Amino acid sequence: MKNLWSERNAKAAIAGWRRRSIGRDVALRVYSTNLLGGDPRLVLHGGGNTSVKSRGRDTDGSMTDVLHVKASGYDMADLGAEGLTAVRLDPLRRLVDLGDLDDEAMIAAGNGQKIDPGAANPSVEILLHAFLPHKFVDHTHANAVLALTNQANGEALCKRLYGNRAVVLPFAMPSFALAKSVLEAVEQNPDVEGLILLRHGVFTMGDTARQAYDRMVDFVTLAERRLKQGRRAVFTPGARATRTPQPADVASIVRGLAGGRDDDQRFVLEFRGGRAVRRFVDGRQAARYACQGPATPDHVLRIKAKPLVLPRPTAGDLDPFAVTARQAAAAYAADYKRTFARFNRRHGGAKAMPDPWARIVLVPGVGLYAFGRSPKDAAIAADLAEANVAVIGAAEALGPFQSLSARDLFEVETWGPEQAKLARTQPRLAGHVVAVTGGASGIGAATARAFAAQGASVAVLDIDGRATARVAHETGGLAVACDVTDRAAVGHAMGAISKTFGGLDILVSNAGAAWQGPIGQVPDDDLRQSFELNFWGHQNIAQAAVGMMKAQGLGGCLLFNTSKQAVNPGPGLGPYGVPKAATLFLMRQYALDHGSDGIRSNAVNADRVRSGLLTDAMIDSRARARRVSRDDYMAGNLLGREVTAEDVADAFVALALAPKTTAAVITVDGGNIAAALR
Repeated sequence: MKNLWSERNAKAAIAGWRRRSIGRDVALRVYSTNLLGGDPRLVLHGGGNTSVKSRGRDTDGSMTDVLHVKASGYDMADLGAEGLTAVRLDPLRRLVDLGDLDDEAMIAAGNGQKIDPGAANPSVEILLHAFLPHKFVDHTHANAVLALTNQANGEALCKRLYGNRAVVLPFAMPSFALAKSVLEAVEQNPDVEGLILLRHGVFTMGDTARQAYDRMVDFVTLAERRLKQGRRAVFTPGARATRTPQPADVASIVRGLAGGRDDDQRFVLEFRGGRAVRRFVDGRQAARYACQGPATPDHVLRIKAKPLVLPRPTAGDLDPFAVTARQAAAAYAADYKRTFARFNRRHGGAKAMPDPWARIVLVPGVGLYAFGRSPKDAAIAADLAEANVAVIGAAEALGPFQSLSARDLFEVETWGPEQAKLARTQPRLAGHVVAVTGGASGIGAATARAFAAQGASVAVLDIDGRATARVAHETGGLAVACDVTDRAAVGHAMGAISKTFGGLDILVSNAGAAWQGPIGQVPDDDLRQSFELNFWGHQNIAQAAVGMMKAQGLGGCLLFNTSKQAVNPGPGLGPYGVPKAATLFLMRQYALDHGSDGIRSNAVNADRVRSGLLTDAMIDSRARARRVSRDDYMAGNLLGREVTAEDVADAFVALALAPKTTAAVITVDGGNIAAALR
């Protein structure tokens, strides 16, 4: 491991934080924490923790001993001073004289000593940091160290490697008892430099930030060198298929394995298929080594105790794969429930069961899929899965990889303080994937924003590449250049959505344009072009979406923008209204033919929408014809209120959130009796 400490950068950090009234100790603590967190081989996504003991002012202004410890859930890679919670040290150290302290009391003790009551809660390992006498304490889940500890003889390996430089202890949950046992071990060996907690991670300590950091680098380097000795071949490849499908072709089937049609919980997928992942997934014994458990128990919170391993699919013939994949997923969930019930009996049935769906799915010949309630969560799960690939590979080169027992992993996954790290209110459409056509402006852009505000992952489809990219950036979504009249382009768009998110739940078919002219005089080409966009565009994208939704088996929702022209044609708008009327009946046909697939189909009938299909010239022309002002024309409805693109977007969202509504039309026009449906 390369030592990245720079005295120049350390001094710059001290100077920079001094300008924000942050002292030297905390500045160096932030600097070295960022160094550690910046290496994914050491720690990932909220894992690990660090601390420094210093002096500071209490709420009454008096000086006191303070422990600055990483706040729970913060990432070490980009942590700032606000990510180090300051707590009073002496009251915590006095707890060592207690005979016992349960987990709730331990957490309460740490939270109760916060100098700023509004600060984030400190790490659950706060007592371990407080009891240690050292000024600086670093903790990581270094891959190389885990590869040694996760062996049948891991304790012996570590003791031989580190000698008196480190205390080697068996795994234990963060607790008062663990903190006391660490203190006792250190008191017996005051010169100890670090701690190896088997199947969990490594701690290093020092009088200075650099000393603790240097020791971490040294400990990891020693482990890396040991792993290079006596290596054996790992991951012998299994049988190969003659035809391997593309990841996007398999994604919809995989995505449908978590949840069910009547279960509103949805997940986004993240795919990984690099060389190391493929060797791991394609290995003949993948079902053995991949299912032993995670490299460190912290990972179980996001990727469960084991992945779901599927059979190898064959390109062009995915139906058999889909059947066996669903059977395997059902067996996984049933086994999860049995395991949970068995261990929960030890707690009198008091623990609440997390959902039983796998978070990592291995598909031989293809790669690894990770599930998350958002693209960010899915990417985090995928990162952790790749870290496990690295650790298991390194461990298997020495001997069979061994994780914690199933019982220990159960205790970690269901431990309240750990669950609290992930406990947050999810937006209503978290995990749902939405595609919006004509999404670069007007109603489409407003709709993309409205769904993103509900937590959905949004794909913005339009022919205007620059505007599409802008709206996608605003919504944190995917930009796809797509002409919905081109079937090939639609197929490409669906492939991009599948590759990025894993599938599709909601389609807002909004793209359209208003051709005008008396219907008896309109050129055939104009009418055909209008039908291409205002009817066939809807059919092309809806047909492709239904294919993806059926592959998932989770149901879905089609939403069409039909406009008031479908039921209340206006003079000179026949070329626009006639295909829109056909699209209204298309919506109903989808509801009729695919309701049995759990796919709902609804429409929004909107009129006089500012930022909609009405151009400024059209508004001015119609206002003059009615001898009213622009504003009076736009608000010329029963309520006398102007309709905006955001109003139409809200209607689309409302229909998406109506699980028992199909073949319906919502009118958004402020009141137009001629366009009202019975």
